[in-house]
Amino acid sequence: MIRKNFYTIPGAKGRGMLADITFDDALPHAPLVIFAHGFKGFKDWGTHNLVANYFVQNGFRYLKFNFSHNGTTTDNPIDFADLIAFSDNTFSIELEDLNSVIDFACGGSYVPAVREVYLIGHSMGGGISIIKTAEDKRIKKLVTMASISSFYNLWPKQAEAQWRLQGIMYMPNKRTGQNMPLKATILDDLEKNPDRLNILTKAADVKQPWLIVHGDDDTSVPLSHAQELHNAQPHSELIVIPGGDHTFGGAHPYPENTLPVMLLQFCDAAIAFLRK
Repeated sequence: MIRKNFYTIPGAKGRGMLADITFDDALPHAPLVIFAHGFKGFKDWGTHNLVANYFVQNGFRYLKFNFSHNGTTTDNPIDFADLIAFSDNTFSIELEDLNSVIDFACGGSYVPAVREVYLIGHSMGGGISIIKTAEDKRIKKLVTMASISSFYNLWPKQAEAQWRLQGIMYMPNKRTGQNMPLKATILDDLEKNPDRLNILTKAADVKQPWLIVHGDDDTSVPLSHAQELHNAQPHSELIVIPGGDHTFGGAHPYPENTLPVMLLQFCDAAIAFLRK
């Protein structure tokens, strides 16, 4: 029977991260997939729970979590209720969070513990996952979906001067209507850690098997990002989904109980890759 357990994992700056693990109680030692959501995302967005169930039906355990500074809270996990935390987020914070989640899975906090994990990262979470995979041997395989190839692609370059002058920039969220603040400390993080936070440089360092999946109709992160990642690490595998957008047909809210066709294609490709 498919079940789901819920946890709160300590994240960066003492903030708790809500997490859940979907699993089949008949397969307590199934391989564990960890999913890292993207910018302005959260673990229960749209189709994420359907994806978790599909992976479990195909022989995996599936852990997803909210990054500590993604704007949600432990009391309000699906709304951006804490924009102060969102404004304080940095890429180094997300790397710290992801490390804490892997520690949770591999360090005995979660029973049965694992020694190795599979990692799936979407969009900005893809960039974070690439860096973490290059640094952490506990990650056995990597799958990126619609991943960015540079953190600088998350905002218009011409906005940086004014951003630094004001110390803050507001990024519109079309779905919620919120103007979501980001402090210039996220730029400082990039400048203080130029080697570690260079996604393409880290991509070249990835030794583990890596599947890159991207849609050719992605208007948020163009297909060129996937091609840059593949060029940086030629041993990776690249799959392009014709007509695929940034979420492969997913949306929030998502009222259906079956996966969109293109997201199902992604899942099947990722599952086949992880089973190899």
